[in-house]
Amino acid sequence: MTKETYLKMTESFRGNPKRQKAIILIDSILTKIAYIAYPVLLAALYLQKDTGLARAVLVPGISFVVISVFRYLYCAPRPYEVFDLPPVIPKDTRGKSFPSRHVFSIFIIGMTFFWKMPLAGVLIGAAGIFMAVVRVLGGVHFPKDVIAGAALGILSGLVGFYWIP
Repeated sequence: MTKETYLKMTESFRGNPKRQKAIILIDSILTKIAYIAYPVLLAALYLQKDTGLARAVLVPGISFVVISVFRYLYCAPRPYEVFDLPPVIPKDTRGKSFPSRHVFSIFIIGMTFFWKMPLAGVLIGAAGIFMAVVRVLGGVHFPKDVIAGAALGILSGLVGFYWIP
């Protein structure tokens, strides 16, 4: 992505305080939906004495740690670092852009739901697509970051919930 492309993608939010507030709010709401829904699912599995509870904790947990370590070691710069422009979504983190952990997280949570409640998983996956777009328009990730985050979240879910017996 070039600086011009980045500016073109973010300018309608950057120059309009109402739109900037809206994208910040949407990002916050989508993040909270995922992080509230997941413990609710775990509580429901616990109350139902579902034998999949341990897997519902371990698959996302292990995947999250692996992604976090990789991001730390790889330390890819964020768009606002590369282009020396402030992001639309306030953030001052240096590096750790690839893959997007927000997008990874919502997709692995969506896969966890899909494993137990397919419709809820599809809805969370749809929210994940929206989050990916918001994170790019908000200037905190490149498209490759969110695509990789989504793909790794889905792949982790497939491996952990369907491919490993």
